[in-house]
Amino acid sequence: MKTILVVDDDNMNLATTREVLSGEYKTVLVKKGTQALSYLENGECDIILLDINMPEMDGFEVMRKLRQIEHCKNIPVIFLTGDNDSETESRCFKEGAIDFIAKPFVPIVMLSRIARILELEELRRSLADRLEQKIQEVSDIKSKSYRDVLTGLWNREYTEGVVNSLLECGTMGALLMIDMDNFKLINDNYGHIAGDKTLKMFADTLRTFSEDGDVLCRIGGDEFVVFVKGVTTKAELSSRSADIIDDICAKIKECGYETDTSVSIGIAKAPEDGLEFSKLYNAADKALYYVKQNGKNSYHFFSDKIAEESGRGGKTVDIKYLKDLMNRADNGKGAYQMEFDSFHHVYNFIRRFIDRSENEVQTLLFTITESENEQPDAAETEFAMDMLEKSIYTLLRRSDISTRYSSRQIIVILMDANRTNGDMVANRIITSFHQNYAGKKVDIDYGIARLENHNISKPV
Repeated sequence: MKTILVVDDDNMNLATTREVLSGEYKTVLVKKGTQALSYLENGECDIILLDINMPEMDGFEVMRKLRQIEHCKNIPVIFLTGDNDSETESRCFKEGAIDFIAKPFVPIVMLSRIARILELEELRRSLADRLEQKIQEVSDIKSKSYRDVLTGLWNREYTEGVVNSLLECGTMGALLMIDMDNFKLINDNYGHIAGDKTLKMFADTLRTFSEDGDVLCRIGGDEFVVFVKGVTTKAELSSRSADIIDDICAKIKECGYETDTSVSIGIAKAPEDGLEFSKLYNAADKALYYVKQNGKNSYHFFSDKIAEESGRGGKTVDIKYLKDLMNRADNGKGAYQMEFDSFHHVYNFIRRFIDRSENEVQTLLFTITESENEQPDAAETEFAMDMLEKSIYTLLRRSDISTRYSSRQIIVILMDANRTNGDMVANRIITSFHQNYAGKKVDIDYGIARLENHNISKPV
């Protein structure tokens, strides 16, 4: 049964209205506008009969307050009035009433008008529901068309539009272009089901290291794009990129894929590298290419690449100058020592080289450990590291390479050396270290592996 709320300060009118309507409708009768508003806070009705001339708050004021209540905006209102002039009639419709009924009431007229309005309201609601359903269906279809079927991430078309809209609104951020290195080997060696699983796994990694507002996209194949909204600091972007690389590499390792699959990331920042998706995309692509050409499995900022090139752009050189510039500065013997940030590029270059030659290359990892019952401080450890570096430099050849990995570890690459040679060199270095280091608080341990094998093992 439909519910009708009647608002009238005249007891006789309320009684008459109840008598006319009670046979077909549930009626709620109140005498003041404030009472009607109070009822509607929690109660419901299908139509409101609202008297215009009431003390404290007239019908027009009640009407305006009703339209400010979200769930009351669409309730049809019929004004009750004793004024039959055109000005009152016009104002009723202007205030939003769907009809008005003149006093004194003619029962059959009141019933017919209420029935007609309720019928129209039922039709309006049905049409509104159908329209909402169609809008939702279209929205779902449109959303699905913008989604990558395999990973559920956005596709390029959607991503380009959203990123451009954000940039037009002045939103800062960064575009990460991400590519999986050697992904094809997973498909080739383990099948396309394994490849699809890996892509889904990578999409989950991107979700894990994303925030609300970030736009995650699969361009196609093993190429992905992430727009990081509101973040432009190199420290935070570097941290997030490193987390993505570490996480997916760990997951691939857990799957047991022996394909050297890793992740490379190129980073372009807005606004400095561009204020359109296409410009950021191209900049990030160039930064990604830099990573691909320098060992993969890392990330690089487009701005760093531009700064490096600009720094050399002020002058031109001839081939003799370039040769002299690139030649090693020191003329003495000893291993080539370099910073760890650049070490992995050399490491991967050597791997490529030995793939095409018969040469063996060994990797040594020296670690400073605490002697039994000893607790060396930072100064003692640093001194021991200096002595270890001295031993490495003096005992190794110019073709060998070393770098500090941390405050306690040094990595060494021995060119053209087999396992036996590697163990002999390592033991000579440890002996030399103990000759140079007179303390008793630290000791040296080492691991060795052929360069092709990433699993460093203890010597037997």
